[in-house]
Amino acid sequence: MRSLILISILLFAVLPGAAVAGDVPLLTITGSEGQQDYSVKLQILLLMTLLGLLPSMLLLMTSFTRIIIVLGILRQAIGLQGSPPNRLLIAIALSMTMLLMKPVWQDIYQNAFIPYDEDQLTLVQALARAEQPIRKFMLAQTRKADLDLMLRVAAEPRTTAAQEVNFFILMPAFVLSELKTAFQIGFMLFIPFLVIDMVVATVLMSMGMMMLSPAIISLPIKLMVFVLADGWSMIVNTLSMSFGGLS
Repeated sequence: MRSLILISILLFAVLPGAAVAGDVPLLTITGSEGQQDYSVKLQILLLMTLLGLLPSMLLLMTSFTRIIIVLGILRQAIGLQGSPPNRLLIAIALSMTMLLMKPVWQDIYQNAFIPYDEDQLTLVQALARAEQPIRKFMLAQTRKADLDLMLRVAAEPRTTAAQEVNFFILMPAFVLSELKTAFQIGFMLFIPFLVIDMVVATVLMSMGMMMLSPAIISLPIKLMVFVLADGWSMIVNTLSMSFGGLS
């Protein structure tokens, strides 16, 4: 099996059908000696393990990391401490992740799950085929310098082709690239709000109102500018365009 995320995707795709037909095994492995059904206890243990790993998979293999970091930086740049709340930011990031990753999910469903469900592929073949769209997405967003760094850390030859890099080497390289891109976008978001803070602070000092906190005056100004510029649409558009390698 190539990776746990691929197993979880296939399991969640299989679950609805298994729930309807009670006599259908939850997990069946087809090998050279025929089909092998696992006990219910083992199936539940495997499923619960995968559910516990899903948050890590979401961070390591999707666009969620970049989106949530940019949204968090935006909130700090405006000067809002708890609005929007963390739960709302996570919900926005999760919904955008599902939308941006839709081509990847569709590719996996059409080319991996459907043939597996129709017994045209074994589980191992389906997992190998399902890995390809995820790998393609991650490689498109990973910088070569970060990939070379992870290859050096893993003591792997740096001449290895990107398509042949081990999946567990690609994951940290992808995360490093996502962090760098997110902070670059966040820096660009900070600049206009920083300028507003500096202008407000300068005006207050020139008026001799040094006892008045500049944040009290600059916060409503930044909110007004953000709303008038249709800031949320601009942020969503910027994040969507930043995934230019996503097809």
